[in-house]
Amino acid sequence: MTAIGWVVIPFLIAIGSALIAVFIVQHRMELQLAKERQALSEARASIEAQKKTLEEVDTLRKEKASHQAVDDFLSEIRTEQRHFVRDQKLLFGDRKCLVVQERLFFRNLPLCNWVQHEVAVEEGDDIQALARALAAFKPETLPGRDSETNEALNGIVEQILN
Repeated sequence: MTAIGWVVIPFLIAIGSALIAVFIVQHRMELQLAKERQALSEARASIEAQKKTLEEVDTLRKEKASHQAVDDFLSEIRTEQRHFVRDQKLLFGDRKCLVVQERLFFRNLPLCNWVQHEVAVEEGDDIQALARALAAFKPETLPGRDSETNEALNGIVEQILN
């Protein structure tokens, strides 16, 4: 029995050592796999967060571009105004009317026909103030233009028409 024992005992020790080595290697592989899965999930989470951020930035960029396009369009809209005093001869006297004509332009293209307003004027009325009050397309309602610029433009147009 001793001879068989000397042959079988090393064989059993070798099998036991092999099983222990297999369990240790399997445990290390599972540990490495768990670490890689954790790194992969963190990478996916950061990619998803970056994707959401990029989508938000893209929508904000598109909104800003559309607002900028509208602002650029509206900044190129201007108004042209001309006014004059019309004397009307009546049977028993004269009547003065202030006629204000306006139209909108995009760059140099008219967007509408002349819009005309008439109001009776009495002696001593301020014609410039009355013309501004009658304006349908007030300069302060148009974006990108201040009233001084529109008044200068209106003055130039008035000089050309007179």
